[in-house]
Amino acid sequence: MDSRTIVLTGVTRGFGREAVESLIRGRPQDHYVVLARRGGERLAAELAEATGVTGAAGVTGVDCDLASLAEVRRAVEVIARGLDTGHLPPLGGYLGNAGLTLTTTGKRTADGYEMTFGVNVLSHYLLVRELLPRFTGPGWIVLTSSDCHFGQFRYTLGATAAPRWEAPERLAAPRPGGAREAGRAYATSKLGVIHLTHALARRLPDSVGVHSYNPALVAGTDFFRHAPGPVRGVLDGFFRLQRFLGRGMTPRQAGTRLAETILAGPAAPTGSYLDRGRAVPSSPESYDEAREEELWREAGRLVDAGRRVEGADILAE
Repeated sequence: MDSRTIVLTGVTRGFGREAVESLIRGRPQDHYVVLARRGGERLAAELAEATGVTGAAGVTGVDCDLASLAEVRRAVEVIARGLDTGHLPPLGGYLGNAGLTLTTTGKRTADGYEMTFGVNVLSHYLLVRELLPRFTGPGWIVLTSSDCHFGQFRYTLGATAAPRWEAPERLAAPRPGGAREAGRAYATSKLGVIHLTHALARRLPDSVGVHSYNPALVAGTDFFRHAPGPVRGVLDGFFRLQRFLGRGMTPRQAGTRLAETILAGPAAPTGSYLDRGRAVPSSPESYDEAREEELWREAGRLVDAGRRVEGADILAE
């Protein structure tokens, strides 16, 4: 198979790190562009050493803080320049695994947007939108979602509040709220990821597929690093309990499963929701074409507004 560039986010730690190491080992002929929140080149060097893949056909790091739309654009420019000059082979894949959960809904991105929505939805929208014309088939896009988007007790055991969809402008606005509302913002952002997946499926050529991916509960990660110590301990304990009960996976198990899904090529139709690699229906609420198109349109307006007022707080609390 011809070499392809694969752009990845969210591979610094946890199952994302395990997934990218498996991808590199499984496809050493490919280039990998790693977009880290910070220190992309350092991360690339670590991955190259960990996997034993060196040289031109290896790992390339691009610095990118996904909480800054300006940095996202700069990262896209670096990738585009590599593609145009032939330093990188044609673009064939994008894994949008980066995501975060916080304990407040008041924290802002560099552009003034609510942090969870800004990183989990807007950064991926902008990256994919700007790279869209450069994809060469056969290609794929995988965006990491979560089964918490169902908002049902059997998926979360009450640990995360159910999503509450609103107009994208309101979801992007920082607002007062503690851990419960922050959990709701996370679940809502993962519902938004599925909406973006469906909107993308209507825009991509037949040779490029897009899927949302649910890794299930992953224990033993640093996912709750932003939470206070006692809260972090309770949440980590909850995840470990789920693994004991057969509902969770270790980072290595989840990362390997994701890499295997990508390497094999998802057999499901474009736009599908993959639960640990198997196509299943997402929540009934996630199938809403009007809402999906509104999110695609409004996300474009929000990221372009951020460009015009770079670095400013453009939303009132």
